[in-house]
Amino acid sequence: MKTLLKNAREQKGLKTREVAHLLGIDQALISKFENGSRKPTKDQVVKLASLLGIDFETLMVAWLKEKIHYEIGQDEFALKAMNMVREEMENSYVRIKKSISKNLSAILEEIDVLKAKLDQFRQFDSYRIAQALELEYTFESNRIEGNTLTLRETDLVINEGLTISGKSMREHLEAINHQEAIAYIKHLMEKNTSLNEREVLSIHNLILRGINPEDAGKYRRVQVMIKGSSFMPPQPFLVSKEMEDFFFWYETNKNSLHPIVLAAELHERLVTIHPFIDGNGRTSRLVMNLILLQNGYVIANIKGDYENRMQYYNALETAQTKNNKEDFLLFVAQTEKESLARYLEIIGH
Repeated sequence: MKTLLKNAREQKGLKTREVAHLLGIDQALISKFENGSRKPTKDQVVKLASLLGIDFETLMVAWLKEKIHYEIGQDEFALKAMNMVREEMENSYVRIKKSISKNLSAILEEIDVLKAKLDQFRQFDSYRIAQALELEYTFESNRIEGNTLTLRETDLVINEGLTISGKSMREHLEAINHQEAIAYIKHLMEKNTSLNEREVLSIHNLILRGINPEDAGKYRRVQVMIKGSSFMPPQPFLVSKEMEDFFFWYETNKNSLHPIVLAAELHERLVTIHPFIDGNGRTSRLVMNLILLQNGYVIANIKGDYENRMQYYNALETAQTKNNKEDFLLFVAQTEKESLARYLEIIGH
């Protein structure tokens, strides 16, 4: 692993102090990682892979190999124990693969048919169509959170720069900020930027910019209750650890799960951690849609009317309190299916 890290850093033209600065750790640690006298933490492996452009799986396998070897050494029973662990892990993986229900599998197959059709007609994509659909997404996402601007008023605020009489400054900023956040995730999609802490914080910063500047782009430091749910998120001092696990889970599963399931899982996991004082719902939906866009799907626009909002909240609460994500995965998959079908209809196919 030490060779992987050093070669990647040198290929990037970075000095050890520059890598240390970007990771927020001591320069001496980077040198120790590269000479093998110190092993990075799991979270540092994730960040190093992203920063140095190393294939995550390659670096993670090297890290785990050294970690396992260090723990078991030359114990005479080590190989037998490792074979038993391997069998248990393989059985666990099979169970996970089988855990997707028939209903969800059926919708995913329908989605893939629609996506394959959309891929044939990408040349009919239109800036005006995308702009209209993104406006609707901003309207619906904000409506879920209680914003009272109508679709027409949202259009006037964003595209005409007008202010709406009787509406608060916060509601105006929510519309403007959310539209800019959509532009940002599209920028990340075009750059093929892997999801990481910096980008999630940047998305949240855009959402709360000018509304709550002291908390924009920062994890919360006080306890909160999730709106519309009896679920209590992790204690404040655990938020950073929960987020480390969140990004590790993403890196570990991003190439093995269906993109729809991956996107829905990230949404549910992020909103359950509830890392921010405000803006968790919007940020979670934007992260979900970043994953969808990166995989060639369209924005899954969850509607903000009472019926859809309650179905959305109830599915989330079931996932959080009963450890059953089926309803939420189905809800997101159905939303994406409807969004794909509508997009194809709009472009005439």
